[in-house]
Amino acid sequence: MEGKRSSSERSVLLRKIREFTRTIVEDLSNGRSPIVLIDRFRNYCTNPNAICYCSTDLLNGKETLTLRRESHVHRLDVLLRVLLIVQKLLQENRHGSKRDIYYMHPSVFSEQSVVDRAINDICILMQCSRHNLNVVSVGKGLVMGWIRFLENRRKFDCINRPNMAHPIPVHVEEVKDIVSVARYILVVEKESVFERLANDQFCNANRCIVITGRGYPDIPTRRFLRLLIDKLCLPTYCLVDCDPYGFDILTTYRFGSMQMAYDAKYLRCPEVCWLGAFPSDSEKYCLPQQCLLPLTAQDRKKIEAMLNRCYLQREVPKWRLELELMLQRGVKFEIEALSVHSLSFLSKEYIPSKIQELCSESEFTV
Repeated sequence: MEGKRSSSERSVLLRKIREFTRTIVEDLSNGRSPIVLIDRFRNYCTNPNAICYCSTDLLNGKETLTLRRESHVHRLDVLLRVLLIVQKLLQENRHGSKRDIYYMHPSVFSEQSVVDRAINDICILMQCSRHNLNVVSVGKGLVMGWIRFLENRRKFDCINRPNMAHPIPVHVEEVKDIVSVARYILVVEKESVFERLANDQFCNANRCIVITGRGYPDIPTRRFLRLLIDKLCLPTYCLVDCDPYGFDILTTYRFGSMQMAYDAKYLRCPEVCWLGAFPSDSEKYCLPQQCLLPLTAQDRKKIEAMLNRCYLQREVPKWRLELELMLQRGVKFEIEALSVHSLSFLSKEYIPSKIQELCSESEFTV
């Protein structure tokens, strides 16, 4: 559903919106209850041994919304209100954030997630991506390293100062003229780790590109990473905390999220390799007991749910084994725990050795 923004594309979307609303009005005028069919997608099922097609971008059935069901009335009301706002944004060629849209009818929408769901429904109905609706995220991702690019005539030159953070562009479809001499891309979960690498002059020493989504990545960060992988064809590694939320962030980069499953093929990055931190690293790197935290009941519940995701067994069984090990040992730890050895241990020892291990495994496999 990806596409570049253009006047012709806006015209197509506006036509689709008019046709959709016209059908709704005609049904109501003729005394019929409008029926809205929304395709449903999923990027995984919860049967790890299933022979499924979750990664093929096939439909997973349809959801039927109708005014005959009381629970659907409010949802259709929200959908039409958001659609009217989107129509105005497209007509005026302006952009708005999800939060902007929420505050236009806060008493009706009640919470942000209601708006988010409506926007996703509209993307599916109009067969487009969110940015095609002129609905943008407030970007939070950062990038540094050996890369230079343009975004809407604005130049981002990270190469002159490889260890200086730059915001990841919100309008990724306008990024062009990408130049890089990097050897790989490193994605880190947290801004604190990103800053640690910047302070250690990591990009200077390793000639790479470093990206962080500052927690769960937003859409611009995921689209930007997808773009870099497509254009630069570089090995891509991901470093996250050794806890269930870090693992979930890792899988969001590689496999996509269930919420955005309809757009997964433009957001997921199957090239991403898990660099660490692994549950087995606590023994391998002799982390003291004080660095290990017990898994909470919520942590255990999340791990058990993730273990059932079909893509783990099918595509990355070694990842699943590590997740099982985390549950078995009952402990978690942050990436920063590796600093118990030295402040620069992460940048000078851990990451280079892990990348070397993965390169050796790849050569052996080939």
